[in-house]
Amino acid sequence: MLEKIKALEKIALQLEPASLERKKMREAVVHYSEGFLDKIDTLKAYNTTTDKGKQILDAPIQEQGIDIETILNLIEHNIDRPGLNPASGGHLAYIPGGGIYPSSLGDFLADVTNRYAGVFYANPGAVRVENLLLRWMCDLFGFPPEAGGNLTSGGSMANLIAIVAARDFKQLKSRDFEKVVIYSTAQVHHCTLKAIKISGLYEAIQRDIPMDEHFRMDAKALEKAILEDQQNGLIPFMVMASAGTTDTGAIDPLDAVADICQAQDLWFHVDGAYGGFFVLSEEVKAKFKGIERADSIVIDPHKGLFLPYGSGALLVRNVKGLYHSQHMEANYLQDSFDDIEELSPADLSPELTKPFRGLRLWLPLQLFGVAPFRAALSEKIWLCRYFYEAIQKIDGFEVGTYPDLSVMTYRYVPKTGDANAYNLDLNNRVKEEGSVFISSTTINGLVYLRLAVLSFRTHLHTINRLLEVLTSLTKA
Repeated sequence: MLEKIKALEKIALQLEPASLERKKMREAVVHYSEGFLDKIDTLKAYNTTTDKGKQILDAPIQEQGIDIETILNLIEHNIDRPGLNPASGGHLAYIPGGGIYPSSLGDFLADVTNRYAGVFYANPGAVRVENLLLRWMCDLFGFPPEAGGNLTSGGSMANLIAIVAARDFKQLKSRDFEKVVIYSTAQVHHCTLKAIKISGLYEAIQRDIPMDEHFRMDAKALEKAILEDQQNGLIPFMVMASAGTTDTGAIDPLDAVADICQAQDLWFHVDGAYGGFFVLSEEVKAKFKGIERADSIVIDPHKGLFLPYGSGALLVRNVKGLYHSQHMEANYLQDSFDDIEELSPADLSPELTKPFRGLRLWLPLQLFGVAPFRAALSEKIWLCRYFYEAIQKIDGFEVGTYPDLSVMTYRYVPKTGDANAYNLDLNNRVKEEGSVFISSTTINGLVYLRLAVLSFRTHLHTINRLLEVLTSLTKA
């Protein structure tokens, strides 16, 4: 038996490379990443390839490993070359993510030390970091001292936790679900609808509230719908408002919605995954009036704070309600039950095992302070406004509504032919050109192109490049 153990140990020790081997791997990876960053301004935002990374399949997982140089070569040609380059400042589609460099250092340290941030007993410092960040966010939105939340993988998980917490706080039972009503607009993010389904409320009535000409929820129509549902014996439950929709960047009338929710005792949820952190910008801060009255808010640091993907957050006005919704106990964790100086993330979300997400946000905030983030957000607002004015000076283009934040819609109207088909084709031609990347959407049957300015690497020269590409591609 001892000989068997020793033989296995010898092979298993490959998982613990010595200092020189670690240095070799680390230097190879750092060299690759530095090369990527040094040429980031010249890389395409979208790279159309014939193979679409298919050669990665030529390196299946095998019994024996391969060297780090071969692995990095596979990554370069099959992962980092084809398709969208989210790290590019030319990424102007969907809602761009971030990827600021110090966050990678935070992830590196969190991964090497493998600190467990799920339970206070296991790592008090890591839990304090995450709760400190959540307190900072709660303060940004004017939440009271009893507020709290959870750092999540993104807006989808944060919205799901919020809906489950609201369901439990309002003590809804399965027998009620067919009478429960949830209110939102057609512009609400589809992940909230998925969350409704996963949370067990798929039988609930989902009421689409009309919008004004700027695609913002009509508060009067909302109030009318709620009162009618009450009169018909239904159970008005939750209003899901948006603080920056994906399609148009619109912000619903949060203060008016808060008035209605308070008067009619509905849970007031705000999805600010894209737009929430613009509360840092003085240019638009007033548009968020009323968000401090929400029962729950979703925000994504991997959007508005430019972090790598996998960085979301849920804030809840009454953290005890979130705790009672998510907390579970297990015998094997009994050693941790008495150590509750701080609420544990595992008691505030479905996750028990989780990465130490907080370090990727805490480190850059400590390193830079808030000021550069605030400035970058304001810059994105002004870049969007600049494009809104400039695109109208190019013959054939028309714009949608004036941007609330850093997303707007526009379209080219050809003198002949189908405008919808033309804009879909124009979108594809921009993608093929590759220096910038945009997306399209359909609103009221019309195809629009979207500008979404949120990458921390997007600056004035990027927007001017898009204008040049659009001008070139629409010349008669």
